[in-house]
Amino acid sequence: MKLVQNCDNASFAEFNFTVIIDFIIAVLWSLSPFGEAKVGIPYGMLNGHNIYLVFIACFAANVLVFPIMIFFLEKINKYFLRWFFYKKSAIYVARRAKTGSGGKIQKYGFWGLILFVMIPLPGTGVYAGSIATYLFRIEKSKAFWANTIGIFLSSVIVWTATYLSMKGTGQV
Repeated sequence: MKLVQNCDNASFAEFNFTVIIDFIIAVLWSLSPFGEAKVGIPYGMLNGHNIYLVFIACFAANVLVFPIMIFFLEKINKYFLRWFFYKKSAIYVARRAKTGSGGKIQKYGFWGLILFVMIPLPGTGVYAGSIATYLFRIEKSKAFWANTIGIFLSSVIVWTATYLSMKGTGQV
């Protein structure tokens, strides 16, 4: 409450706006194929947001990617395949998915998909898990839960690493 008493209305409104924008950016990173929750969680935590709220919001945003991607792949993808550049890119991504971890995902199914989505490295995550679900025709309900569990485990790893590094530098 002292923060409110010591600030004038303009600076308080600016503070709230900045805080809200930073939180929205953390959630958008979690929706983005360029970072997912692997970037959203550290961004939110390092910008001073409640560490538990950041975890929940970024995790939930990352889980939302799966139904969006499945809808895109099943309904919209076929229209984009008419364009040469898109088709060439889609074939490249499909080949990489099949030759990369695709064999392991096919072999181990549900557990392989969890492990693949869980690894907090670039090229893994819910976007790749959704593409694997589509390419290997994995049952959607099982794939949703595999992706959700993988996202949760990845988020816990990233959250814990960020928390420990912040604690080590005295930011928590």
